[in-house]
Parts: sequence; structure tokens; C-alpha cells
Amino acid sequence: MECGSKFGADVGINRRALRDIKNFMGAAPPGSHTISGRELQKQVAEALKSHQTCSLVNDELKEVDMEDAVADLVMDIDREDADDPFAVVDYVEEIYAFYRETEGSGCVCPNYMSNQVDINEKMRAILIDWLIEVHYKFDLMEETLFLTVNIIDRFLARQTVMRKKLQLVGVTAMLLACKYEEVSVPVVDDLIIISDRAYTRAEILEMERLMVNTLQFNMSAPTPYVFMRRFLKAAASDKQLELLSSFIVELCLVEYEMLQFPPSLLAAAAVYTAQCSVRGLKLWTRTSELYSSYSEDHLLECSRKMVGFHQRAEGGKLTGVHRKYNTFRYGYAARSEPASFLLEAGPPS
Repeated sequence: MECGSKFGADVGINRRALRDIKNFMGAAPPGSHTISGRELQKQVAEALKSHQTCSLVNDELKEVDMEDAVADLVMDIDREDADDPFAVVDYVEEIYAFYRETEGSGCVCPNYMSNQVDINEKMRAILIDWLIEVHYKFDLMEETLFLTVNIIDRFLARQTVMRKKLQLVGVTAMLLACKYEEVSVPVVDDLIIISDRAYTRAEILEMERLMVNTLQFNMSAPTPYVFMRRFLKAAASDKQLELLSSFIVELCLVEYEMLQFPPSLLAAAAVYTAQCSVRGLKLWTRTSELYSSYSEDHLLECSRKMVGFHQRAEGGKLTGVHRKYNTFRYGYAARSEPASFLLEAGPPS
């Protein structure tokens, strides 16, 4: 930008000009007409204004450049937790590497429902939507919900279940997940009541034995929740981003088609989609890419599906997740605007 040359051309002085104005006023340049003091003051004022405008523009450009530079930096997200023994900084990379290696063992065939004869993906969706409400009513930890759904899918992928027993599978899976994750576990009688006494205590305990044997007592599996905590940290998230990411990934629990994506990808795509919604533009830093091992291009297919779920969350038939996140406790995250531009041909970036 020609800020300096414009200043010199208008006033006819060098860059040190302000202290020479008095001399300039006393003698007009050769070949020019005489300029009155008022006219000169006006020219100087306009030149100064132009110079200040250029300075402001340059400052703004520098600020944008700094933001871009920060976005390009790879941050050490564990540095501030070095003195926190619960953060296990010395081992956290190995822990998440292990999760990535083993997440496949907790995944199921994305078309396993074709082997069921009396239930389908719509019944699964109704069950999980109801369990989300049960989970909220019992005030359980978030990881319990994700493990519950994982246990259900792994069991249904191995065992044929009649529709009249599907709800029994659901409440029993939640009981098992609670025993694995919770400090205080709901008693069997609570589950009987919440299921409108559709099953007896003996039936729940019998289903529990069948499920743990079918799964060979392997209750643990990396879920999207496990990865999302790490990826939110890499995104330097605040409470708004955290709640919106959780809302988006819980919408995916109900959707059978999302079984095609591994848990780590679901988590990364949820954080990415939430960032796009909050910021109004595509945002995936090098830090997020490093710690998630996913580039922005890897996330787009999954993210676009999430945007569609977000758009339909309020008006759909299954609204358990939307009602949960449309509360003060969850920051009214369900009211956030979907990142609809991700569905367009040329989204902003």
C-alpha cells in the first residue's frame, strides 16, 4: 500500500514532515501557486488521516497474520498438565495410541441388522432414544451412555433377539455399563420400574448372564467419548464447544448408519462440526490434525451427515437428544445454528 508516497505527494514534504510545516508555509515550492494557511492545514489533516487509516489497516493485517500463524502452530496440549498426576502426561500418548489400535475390536459390522429377523434399525433408534432419556433421568456419567450403546450393538451383532426382548437388552446393557463406569449403580428394581415393569428381576439377571457370556466378559471398548475429550483439548475448547460437540455426537448414537465410522473419526468430526457451527467457518488446526490423526478432508463426509442430523433434531420423531440439550444444564446447545454451509458446494474457509 502506498501510504508514504501519498503523504509526500499531497503535502510536498519528507517523512519527518511535521516539524518542517512552519518552513513549508513560509515558502511555496517553485512553479506552484501560493497556498493559504487554512488550505495547507486541510491538506495536512487529510494526509494525516490517510496515514492513520493505513496504519490501522496494517495493524489489522498483522493481527490476521498472527491469527493465521497461531493456527499453523502445533501446540503441546499437555504442557500445562505436567504437574498434574491425574493427567498422566508421561503416558497419555501411549494410552491414546492403544485406544486407536484397539478401537476396531469394539466396532461392529455396519450392516449387522440384516442378520436379525424380528428387529430393524428403526427399533434400535427408538430403543437408544429412550435410553438417552433414562440416562438423563438417572443422572449418569456420559461415558456410561456411550458404553451402553456399544454393548447393545456388539451383542446384537452376535445374538438374534426378538423385538419383545429388545428393551430388556437395552436396560441390561445400561446395567452392565453402570457397573463398569459408575460409582453408584442403579439397582435392578429401578430398571424394572423405568421399563414399566415389562420384565422381572429374574429376566434381567438372566439377560445379564447371556450378554456377558456372549461378549466373553469384555465390557470395555474405546468409544467416541474417550477420543472426544482428547480432541476437545487439542481444539482449546470452551464450555460452548464442549456441549455442542457432545450434542452432535450423541445425535449419532441414534443413527444406525453412523456405525460405518470408527469412534475416533466420529469424535473428531463432532468437534470439527461444532467448531464450524460456533465460528461460522471451516476450522481445523494443525494441532487438531496432529492429535486426532485426521485431516479436514477425512472428516467432511461424516461431518456433513452430522449437520443433517443437527438440522432435523428438533422436528424429527426421536427428540430425546434435542430435549436433553435444550436445557439450562446443557447450555441450550441444541439451539445452536447448524453449520449448514458444509453441505454447500463451496463452503467458506
